[in-house]
Amino acid sequence: MSATKRLLGVDATRGIALLGMMAVHSLLDESSPGHASLSFAIFGGRAAATFAVLAGVGMAFMTGRRRVRLAEFGPTAAMLATRALMIGLIGLCLGYTDASYAAVILPYYAILFLLAIPLVIQPSWLIGVVGAVVVTVVPPLTHVLQNQLPTPPLTNPTFTDAITHPLDLLTELSITGEYPAIPWMAYVCVGLIVGRLSLARIRVAVALLATGTVLAVGAATASWILLNKYGGLAAIWAAQPGSVLTVPETTEMLNLGGDGTTPTSTDWWLAVDAPHTGTAPDLVGTSGSAIALLGLLLLLGHVSTPWLRRTVAVVFTPLAAAGSMTLTMYTAHIMFLNSDYDTYDPGTGYLLQVIAVLVVAVAWRATAGKGPLEALVTAVANRAKRRAGGGVAAPRAPIAATATRIGASVGSADRPAIGSGEQS
Repeated sequence: MSATKRLLGVDATRGIALLGMMAVHSLLDESSPGHASLSFAIFGGRAAATFAVLAGVGMAFMTGRRRVRLAEFGPTAAMLATRALMIGLIGLCLGYTDASYAAVILPYYAILFLLAIPLVIQPSWLIGVVGAVVVTVVPPLTHVLQNQLPTPPLTNPTFTDAITHPLDLLTELSITGEYPAIPWMAYVCVGLIVGRLSLARIRVAVALLATGTVLAVGAATASWILLNKYGGLAAIWAAQPGSVLTVPETTEMLNLGGDGTTPTSTDWWLAVDAPHTGTAPDLVGTSGSAIALLGLLLLLGHVSTPWLRRTVAVVFTPLAAAGSMTLTMYTAHIMFLNSDYDTYDPGTGYLLQVIAVLVVAVAWRATAGKGPLEALVTAVANRAKRRAGGGVAAPRAPIAATATRIGASVGSADRPAIGSGEQS
C-alpha cells in the first residue's frame, strides 16, 4: 500500500466517524423508552471515540510518525498548542447552540490536544503505559471524586462560561463533562501508538482489525459477566432507591449510556460498558471498535481484484473527502441542526445531510483542496511553528488527484504530515 492509500484509509475512517456522529445527533436514539435504536446501538459512543483515537493518529502523522526529539519539541508544541487553541475557539463559538440537539465536542477536544502534547516526546511503550494507567486508575478516581466536584450544567461551553466560571469549565472539560479529556486520553494514547505503526503494511492492517475486535468483544464480554454473573446488575438496582436517578433513568443509563460519567450509588457502575460512561469497559471497547474499523478500511486498500478495487475507490473517495475536512463539516452540521432549515423528519434530515456532506466535500477537495476551517487552523498552527523555529511539512495532494490511483502502486514513502487532525 502506498502512502496515498494509507491516508485515504485514515480519512475514510474519519469520514465514517463523521457520518456516525451526525447519525447520533440527527436520528432517534431510542426504539422504545430506555432502549437504543439500531443507529444509536451502532454509533453511540463509538463515533466520538473513533474521532479521539484518530486525533492521536493525526498527532502521530503531524510529528513524523516517530518520537519527537527534545530539540524539536518547542516548535512542535507550539504548533499543537495553537491547533488546540483554534479548535477550542471554534468550539466556544459553537457553544451558543442548543446542547439538546448536539453536545459540541470541540472544547473538550482542545483540552485533549493540550494534554497530549507531552506524549509526543515519549516512546510508544511509555505512551502505552500512560494509556493503561488512564484506563485503570482514572475511572474509579473520577467515580470517587465527582460528588466533590461542581456538577456540570450539561450545556455547551461558551466564552461566557470561560470568563465567568473558568475553573468550573476546566473541571467540566477535563473530568465531569460529556467528553471528559482526562479519561479520553486513553483514546489519544491508542491513536499515537497506532499512528506510529507502518500503516501501509497489510499485516499491520490485519493486526489492527484483529486486536480491535478482541478488545471490543472482550470489553463487552467482561462487562456482561461482571454484571450478570457476579451480581453487578443486581447491586445497581438494589442501590437505585438511594440514587439520584429514577427507575426509567437507570434503565436509560444502562442501555443508552450517560453524559460522560456514571452514578455514584454503587461502585458496580464502573463495570458497565454503556456509551459515554467513561468506565474501563467503555474506554477499552470503544478503542477497540475504532482501531478495528481503521484496520478494516486499511485492509480494503490492499484489494487486488479489479472490480473490487474500483468499488473501494468509489466508496473511499467521498468518505475520505469528508474525512479530510471534518472540522468544517462538523461545524456545518451543528449549525444546520440549530437552524430554521432543519424542518425534516429524522431519517430524511439525516439522509439529506449525508448527501450534502459527501457531495460538497468531494467538490471542495477537488477544486480548493483543504477544507476552509482546516486551512485556517493549519495556517495559524504552522505560523506558530515557524515562529518557534520549526519547519512546516508540505501539504498533501488533493483527493481528486489521488483517489483514481487507489488500487495502484504509487510509491511507498510514508509522508509525515496529515492535514485533517482537527476533526471532532
